[in-house]
Amino acid sequence: MRKINVVESVLQANDALARENRERMTRADLLAVNLMSAPGSGKTTLLEKTLPALAPEHACAVLVGDLQTTRDAERLGNLAAAVTQINTGQGCHLDAAQVAEGLRSLELADVDFLFIENVGNLVCPAAFDLGEHQRVVLLSTPEGDDKVAKYPTLFQLADAILLTKVDLLEVLEYNIGRVRDDLSRINTRAPLIELSSHSGQGLTEWLTWLRDQYAARGNAPGDRSAGTASSRARE
Repeated sequence: MRKINVVESVLQANDALARENRERMTRADLLAVNLMSAPGSGKTTLLEKTLPALAPEHACAVLVGDLQTTRDAERLGNLAAAVTQINTGQGCHLDAAQVAEGLRSLELADVDFLFIENVGNLVCPAAFDLGEHQRVVLLSTPEGDDKVAKYPTLFQLADAILLTKVDLLEVLEYNIGRVRDDLSRINTRAPLIELSSHSGQGLTEWLTWLRDQYAARGNAPGDRSAGTASSRARE
């Protein structure tokens, strides 16, 4: 009997649509940033600091992924040029089809930065290319200093890694050296930015990184799918 790999088919279809998303956003001359992390790492709070800092120089839009509610989108509604909520129901991640639908609600020609706030999850989002130009992973200190080693796939694919809530480092006795050591084994390409949205530490470095990526957007990769977990699984 011929073996049918349904998961492979789903991921291949996703990658094809992701390429279409990327081509569409690249033609619009915007930079798409996929924010991924566990729940409660501070993605929405980071955007609350980031969006006003980029304006009025840059117009920003946000696609917000959550299982239910519009609470995060409501928090960002007055800070961005446009915010679209994507509710996944029971889905633990965004996929390229959902992002494609979200893009239809936006005037992409008027957008410089598109932030995709993915569903909080350290596993599933890593396998699904959405068409983004840059992947940013947030790791918060309350999660513990062992998450890089436990969930390497997400961190392997990151273009930047934000260690958030660093104002709690001493309170939590967090071993940042352990994080750096684990990253040295799986991803030496992505910068590690120590950041606190509460104190403001690291925000300038984060904003500089974003502006640098925007300035270089003409050199954005044409196809990320070759590096995704789904593609590697098929090899």
